[in-house]
Amino acid sequence: MKFLIAGLGSIGRRHFRNLIALGEKDIVLLRTRKATLPDDELAGYPVETDIHEALKTHKPDAVIVANPTALHLDIAIPAAEAGCAILLEKPISDSLDRLDILQQAAQKSGSKILVGFQFRYHPTLNKARELIQANAVGKVLTVHAHWGEYLPQWHPWEDYRQSYAARADLGGGVIRTLTHPFDYLRYLIGEVESLYSFNGHISPLEVDVEDVAEIMLKFVNGAVGGVHLNYVQRPPRHSLEVVGTQGTLRWDNADGILRLQQFPASFGSYSDDPPAPAIETFSPPEGFERNQLFVSQTRHFIETARGESEPVCRLEDGIMALRLALAARESASTNSAVNFQDQP
Repeated sequence: MKFLIAGLGSIGRRHFRNLIALGEKDIVLLRTRKATLPDDELAGYPVETDIHEALKTHKPDAVIVANPTALHLDIAIPAAEAGCAILLEKPISDSLDRLDILQQAAQKSGSKILVGFQFRYHPTLNKARELIQANAVGKVLTVHAHWGEYLPQWHPWEDYRQSYAARADLGGGVIRTLTHPFDYLRYLIGEVESLYSFNGHISPLEVDVEDVAEIMLKFVNGAVGGVHLNYVQRPPRHSLEVVGTQGTLRWDNADGILRLQQFPASFGSYSDDPPAPAIETFSPPEGFERNQLFVSQTRHFIETARGESEPVCRLEDGIMALRLALAARESASTNSAVNFQDQP
């Protein structure tokens, strides 16, 4: 198959290397040459600067959209109109504008769109989903995700102030950039009924977007919880806790370990000598490291482009994650809750 990669920054390079590692060599690069990484590894691959010309000349089977968030749909819509399979990086856009056009184009052409939420491929997060669905923690009552990471250390080779994550004009901000929990919480727990958020630019970082966010969530199934995001935490922390009537799940992205604490079926009862909880630990496969999430995603994308598989994270999932992110920003600006049952 022939692949086109739009955007050759950090994530675009990762997709490029993973395609090659999986045996794909027919790759076209769509670039503005604004990437801050060296070009040595890209030598010898055809380069285009206009998406319409690239589609017309090279007729790619699959397109990877990895340019800045605010520019995603400028690539995704014509690629969908051409019937290409699309790996659309998260967040899928910086607003809901034109997403209906993308949906209609994909429906008309048969284009399959996979959204790039790589945590869908995490072995122990998938184990957490399996345990929740098997009622291992009973009824889920509360859930909290925490993700803090110091923005200037993300890409040490570039000025963080010029990165897409730091700039409003490119669709940045901690809520849209670290949007993964909005997707995996829906994947694990279910749909969100409403949210309320506090967020803003409150650190000394030189950005024109929010860098800290505290987002409260109420799920349709009655569970409550929240998401904390920040650009300032050192060392970084990314973790998840799910509390149910019969147990608790705790997951840490640093080592990938999931811990399950289970209690006897005695919720609401009192005892002077309560029994000790049963504790079970689930670890990723030996040698597991972060890029394996992206390799699994790329392998699945290749299967999707070949018609061998359906996207595990659909465009509709990407739209819902973006709606949650935008609602969190709206809630902070209006100082009010956003109820999704009131929205079309």
